[in-house]
Amino acid sequence: MDFAAACRTVERTLRSAAVRAALAAAVTAAALAGAAPSLQARDLDPLKPEGFKLPPVAIDAQLTGDQQATRLAFTLSAAVEPKVRMLEKPDRIVIDLPEVNFQLPPDLGRKGRGLVKSFRSGLMAQGRSRVVIELASPALPVRVASEPVMGGAASVLAIELKKADREAFAKAAVPEIREDAAAGRVAGPVDGRPVIVLDPGHGGIDTGAIGVGQTIEKDVVFAFTRQLRDKLEASGRFKVVMTRDSDVFVSLRDRVKIAQAHNASLFVSIHADTLVVSPEVRGMTVYTNSDRASDAESARLAEAENKADSVAGLDPNEDPEEVAGILSDLTRRETRTYSHLFARTLVGQITAASRLNKNPQRSAGFWVLRAPDVPSVLVELGYLSSKSDVQLLTQAEWRDKAAEAIASSIGAFLAPRIAQQAAAAPR
Repeated sequence: MDFAAACRTVERTLRSAAVRAALAAAVTAAALAGAAPSLQARDLDPLKPEGFKLPPVAIDAQLTGDQQATRLAFTLSAAVEPKVRMLEKPDRIVIDLPEVNFQLPPDLGRKGRGLVKSFRSGLMAQGRSRVVIELASPALPVRVASEPVMGGAASVLAIELKKADREAFAKAAVPEIREDAAAGRVAGPVDGRPVIVLDPGHGGIDTGAIGVGQTIEKDVVFAFTRQLRDKLEASGRFKVVMTRDSDVFVSLRDRVKIAQAHNASLFVSIHADTLVVSPEVRGMTVYTNSDRASDAESARLAEAENKADSVAGLDPNEDPEEVAGILSDLTRRETRTYSHLFARTLVGQITAASRLNKNPQRSAGFWVLRAPDVPSVLVELGYLSSKSDVQLLTQAEWRDKAAEAIASSIGAFLAPRIAQQAAAAPR
């Protein structure tokens, strides 16, 4: 039996999406070695309809060159059509692609070379992926193209950069025409229940923090947020909306707009921090929005989180507090008061379920918390730089207890409103 026939026999017994993906990656690697040049990864998924093609798989990225000319090359299972543009503040080169399954180490692009300070890649939305190159100094692409290798069994996406002066780069840089991801969201019928918007941080091209054992923030917080959603929905008391329900990128602006579009009673953003210089620091922390940070560490964290859109190759956002001119200062102050009240409730309730940071209630200028009409908090589940916290965050029993405590806090905070609505309902 030849290699292709053997693989097809084995895959008939596989029904796990994770196993199928792993097998596809293995076959792609084999194809690159010349073992099965005629077998494509898309042939390995019998559960997809006729004509369906799996996205190309990226299995390697190589950065070479110097301060004058630098080349970034991705090895793919099939050719892709790139679209390139430049952005300033900071200087970036953005390459938009059709969907690509990037099977690369999460920290691969964090160390730069030559003209490249760093690079990242990942999913922006279903059907769309992106590579973002942050430049060490101004540079322009002289060639961006897919070229076949291994007799057409694979392809290399080559991005060749050449040093440029500031004027030339500024002239080439153009702002992105942004889509409004929240615009396609329909709030749905109003049934009287409070709406809770849960926001798993980062996603897609934005991995967030990478901690002990290559633990990735976007994956940790997504798994936890789904568990919290399930507990809230099981109570039947709330309508729950998630800002993302898969591994895709959602801009900070759109996260806020989703909460506003649903007239949310509460917005809870879930994250996990890292602090390499102090790996002994651990514990859960609850943040609210404020014009001035409560401490230097909170200011550092807010600054890092507010760069999420830049990481994904987007321009800076407008501040929702600045554009919401029709809302009175009284409304803003009331929203912040409710945010602080919920943060205090949450810290009080979570104590029995999770270890808290030594300073568990803090504040800073987090962009994602700036909806002037939606009480909002950001929960840092723990520190991925702490081995002890990573063990907890990846433990099913801890996640269940912590999610239950947060769900109970939400219930306690909104209980007066629910009781008021019940009393006002016609009998």
